[in-house]
Amino acid sequence: MSKQAIGILETKGLTALIQGTDAMLKAANVELTGPMKGVGSALVSAIVTGDVAAVKAAIEAGSETAGRYGEVVSAHVIARPHEDTESIVPGAKTAVKRAAK
Repeated sequence: MSKQAIGILETKGLTALIQGTDAMLKAANVELTGPMKGVGSALVSAIVTGDVAAVKAAIEAGSETAGRYGEVVSAHVIARPHEDTESIVPGAKTAVKRAAK
C-alpha cells in the first residue's frame, strides 16, 4: 500500500486558485477531494490527496503556478495524516481510503 497524503493550496483570489489547481492535477496523480472552499477576504483553498510524492509534486507545481496569477497564502502537505485529521478535511477521508484500496 502506498502512503497517502493531503495537500492544501490556499490563495488570495479565485483565478490564482483555479490556475494552481489545474497545475496540481496535471503535474501528478492526485485527486481533488471536493469543492474549492472560500473563507472570506478573498481567501480560497483546494485540497488534493494521493501518495506522498505525488502530493508534494502537485503542491509545488500548484503554488508556483498560482503565484504567477495572485498571492499564495499557504501551500502545505500533510503526509500520512491521522484518521482524526482526515475527518475535518472535506472529502479527504473518503479519497484517502479509496486510494489505499
